[in-house]
Amino acid sequence: MATGELTVGELQVFVLESASELAALAASHAAQAIRTAVHERAVAYVMFASGNSQLAFLDALGSRGDVEWDRVVGFHMDEYTGMGAEHPASFARYMRERIVDRMHPADFHFIDGQAADPRREAARYAALLHDHRLDVCCLGIGENGHLAFNDPPVADFDDPFDVKVVELDDACRRQQVGEGHFAAVTDVPAHAITVTIPALLRARRVLAIVPEARKADAVRRALEEPIGPACPASMLRRTAHAALFLDHDSSNALLRKR
Repeated sequence: MATGELTVGELQVFVLESASELAALAASHAAQAIRTAVHERAVAYVMFASGNSQLAFLDALGSRGDVEWDRVVGFHMDEYTGMGAEHPASFARYMRERIVDRMHPADFHFIDGQAADPRREAARYAALLHDHRLDVCCLGIGENGHLAFNDPPVADFDDPFDVKVVELDDACRRQQVGEGHFAAVTDVPAHAITVTIPALLRARRVLAIVPEARKADAVRRALEEPIGPACPASMLRRTAHAALFLDHDSSNALLRKR
């Protein structure tokens, strides 16, 4: 697919030649959304995704000089149940090392994977999101098409909960092994706390950062197959305030010719 810009449904899609160009453009859009929020009410509430696919984007965003990080309050979108914040695969650790310790935001709200009652922890985090409407949600797309840990078996476009405990499907757990976070599928926790699809897409601006060839089939399904929970990311096509950023590798399975 040629480098360029297109619209699929209500979704704005940018296709860049390289992962570094993708990261730079997505960081520019994120910085603009943060500046707008800070200008309007002196603070920006921003949710971040974890995973290898987000590393270049976070580096690009952190390298910019036009983000007032002391006006940013951060959130993340999921965490394994039963996992402490010091575990190498913990998303809380990922956020601390790549955002908190580097960018020094005004505050960052973590999901406690070791909470004695995961459902109560989900309710606590949902209350935080209710009180801090997200200005920007920077997310990825999983190899199974998931958004956060809303895998096809549990994804609900009309979910009554903003945060909930879910069981991870096999494809999702295999992805965590493939990214090098665990040695075997049996090491991956079976459950996680996740922000749900309605809560993710409720942010004022949604930016989907999706590089790498391993995401190509999920991207194709999200943009070309029927909108439904079989590919949770397909819901982005009904989200007018969202933008999807692809590189050459992640866009190369698209069948439509534009």
